[in-house]
Parts: sequence; structure tokens; C-alpha cells
Amino acid sequence: MSTTREHSEARLLVPSLVFIALVVAAVASLGAPLITSVATTFDVSLDSAQWTLTIALLSGAVATPVLGRLGAGPHRRATILTTLAIVVVGSALTVLPLPFAWLLVGRAAQGIGLGLTALMMGVARDHLPEERSAPTIALVSVVSIIGIGVGYPLAGLLTEFGGVRAAYGLGLFVTAIAFLAAWRSIPAAPEGRSAHVDMVGALLLAGGLFLVLFLAGEKSMWSHHLAVAVVLAVVAVLLLSVWVVVELRAKTPLVDVRALRHPAIAGANAAMFVGAIGMYILLTLITRYAQTPHSAGYGFGLTTFVAGLVLIPFSVLGFIAGKLTPLMRKRIDAPLLLAGSAVVIGGGFVLFAVARSHLAELFVAMSVLGFGVGSFSAAMPGVILAFTPKSETSSAMSINYVVRSVGYSLGSAVGGLVLAAGTDTGLVFPNDSAFTTAAWVGLAAMAVTTITSLVLARQRSPEAEPTVPAADVPSRSGANQ
Repeated sequence: MSTTREHSEARLLVPSLVFIALVVAAVASLGAPLITSVATTFDVSLDSAQWTLTIALLSGAVATPVLGRLGAGPHRRATILTTLAIVVVGSALTVLPLPFAWLLVGRAAQGIGLGLTALMMGVARDHLPEERSAPTIALVSVVSIIGIGVGYPLAGLLTEFGGVRAAYGLGLFVTAIAFLAAWRSIPAAPEGRSAHVDMVGALLLAGGLFLVLFLAGEKSMWSHHLAVAVVLAVVAVLLLSVWVVVELRAKTPLVDVRALRHPAIAGANAAMFVGAIGMYILLTLITRYAQTPHSAGYGFGLTTFVAGLVLIPFSVLGFIAGKLTPLMRKRIDAPLLLAGSAVVIGGGFVLFAVARSHLAELFVAMSVLGFGVGSFSAAMPGVILAFTPKSETSSAMSINYVVRSVGYSLGSAVGGLVLAAGTDTGLVFPNDSAFTTAAWVGLAAMAVTTITSLVLARQRSPEAEPTVPAADVPSRSGANQ
């Protein structure tokens, strides 16, 4: 009887891991297409409604390393189920007819689910044979990105027909299914694991990331209260600096900062950070351009739902790239795939900069972006996990996802600042040329990402292998046994 159940759980494991990663990404992205509807429904300003997205990103960024550390211990299954239960409760709060403050609480609870992606990778690496774990980890990484393209159009469609509560109701439905899937299929962690959460480090990281994401989201502060913004930026740097010192001294750090000294891991996270900035710039540029009314002299005036359909090529091509990348990794080193993916994304920027007079051109640019992002996301785990023990998979990938979240937030802020600078006084919409300028800024970010990835590939080459400290080799092999 138990053997039959074990076979059933093994058969369900891969689809469950992929589904959970897809759900938490899609639910967290629900805030973006609903900002205007939230402002209207709850009678709040657009800046206040923007927090339905920002607070989800913030809670996800803070929860990710904590969950990653818990996922490295013996109670990983309980951690996953508890986190999904919190997401389900948060989803219920977004649906119930409660004041706006409770909506923010619900969105914060939903954002915590973003930390589960790294745990899904840890489960795959521990419980699947190597020939299946690598493609599964790559696919989990990809769906955590393309979930955005799934959530946008569905949220827009439900909002048009049933209002904002109906759109959030979708989140409640799919998160409940994700909880049941995890309950049925997620196995217990291997024996011999231990985990301790560094609460001081968690609080310092939370404070620093809150200020970073707050400053990234509050664009008006930089133009109207520059001195306050600078002070908060300095405080954020100090908090994060103290956090690094605390992590270096801790016996069981929240994040193994020492691992970041390894050129491969440091380079991968640097590429992820700059690349995430560029990726999100283009994503926001295309969706915003598509929704700009014709009265501005450009744009297509699409509704939230139709604009969300523009993201379907992003998801489809991202998924295809995610399936192809593990096959390409058999012949091409992961850092070179990162560089090639960055070049593809850069091509999307060039297409958007020079050709956007027809809606079909936006679809092409979004398709190119999706393929590049899918390949980039699928290749990234291979770079980091090559130098990470199995027991530290969740923790190592969690810091990469924190870096990605911060990069996305900064990408959104940078794109918004460039467009704001290109908006004439008294006008609501920026000049068409501002979109071109923002595209070139994003292209520069992808150029930096490409160079970083190529340097990383050089460090990973056979003649550069001796740069790996010899003392690290036994500890890795021992950890993997």
C-alpha cells in the first residue's frame, strides 16, 4: 500500500513542482494589471494602488532567503505547506469585501509565496535522478517568469466581466489547488539536515530591502523630496552593509555570503541583477505603450485584457526556450547561454526602439523578449548549482531570486523615471521619443549582462578551473554524498 502511494507521489512530483512555481508567480503578478481598477474600486490614488504590487514584491524578497534557509532543514515539507496555507489565507483576504488595508495585507501574504520557487528546486534536486532534476529545475525557473504572462490576461478578462474581486478570486482558486498538490506530492527532506534562521540577519535584510523597494516604487519622492530620498538610500546601504557583516560572522547565516566570493556565483548574481533590470524595463515599456491612447499621438489604446494578450507570446516563447535550454546545455556551457540570452533580449530592445508603429511589431518584440528571458532563466540555475552542495540548493537559489526581485523593481523604476523625464509639463503621457530613450537604456543594461556572462564563461573555462579553491572541493563532494 505504501509502495503504491510512493509511486503515485513520485509521478505527481514534477508537475506539482512546476504548477506551484507557476501559481505563486502568477498570483504575485496580479497586482500589476489591476492597479487602475484597485484605485477606482477602493477610491485610493494610483500611488497607493501601486502598493498592491510593491508589497507583494517586498514580502517575497524578504521571505525568500528565510524560506530558503528553512528549506535546507528537516522541515522543508512543513515549510512549503505552511507557506502555501498563508498564501491561501492572503488570497481570501483579497476577495472578501474588506477595506483597502486588508487588501494590502492579503497581497503581502500572497507575495510570501514567491519564496517557494527556490524550495521547489531543492525538492527536485534531492528527489529526482540527475537526468530529470536538471531539466525540472530549469523549467521551474522558467515558469516563475512566464507566470507573469499567464496572470496578466486572465486578471484583465476577469476584471472586465466581474470586477477586481473576481480577478483576485482566481488567485484564491489556484492557490488552494496548489496547496492540495503540495500536500499530496511533496516528500519529506532527506535525513541529516539541520537549519537555523538568523533572525537578526532577517530583520536587517528586511529593513534594507524595504527601503530599496520603497525608493524604487515612490518615483515622486526623487523629484519632490530629493534630500529625504538620498537619506533613505544611505540608510538602506548601511543596513545592507551591516547585514553582510552579520552574515559573515554568523555560524549559521541566513545567506551564505561567503559563497558569493566564488567568481561563478558572484558573476551569476551580478548578471541576474543587471539582466533583471533590463528585462523588466522592456516588459513595462511594451505593455505601457500598448495601453497608451491614440490621443497621445502614438500607442494603441488597448484595454487591460487586450494588453495582457500581448504577453501571451512572452509566455509561450519563454516556455519553449525553457524546454530547449537543457538540451543546448549538453553542448554549450551555461554562462555562454546566459550571454546568448542577453543578446536575444537586447534584440528585443532594438526591435521596440526602431519598429513599433504596428501592433504586430509589439507582439514580435514581446516574443523575442520571452524567448530570451526563458533561456536566461533556464540557464541561470546551472551556473549557481554547479558550485552548490545539494543541501544548500534552496538557500543558494533564494538569494538569486532576491537579486532578481530587486532588479525587477529597479527596472520598473528606471523605466518609469526615463518616461517621466520625457513627459512635458501639463501632459499625462510621455513623448514617443521617451520610449526610445528608455529602450536604449535597457539595451545598455543587457550589454553589461552579456559582458558579465562572457567573463563568467572565461572563468568557467578549463584553463581557468584552478581559480576554484582546492579546499572547497572536498566539502562539496562530501555535502553531496
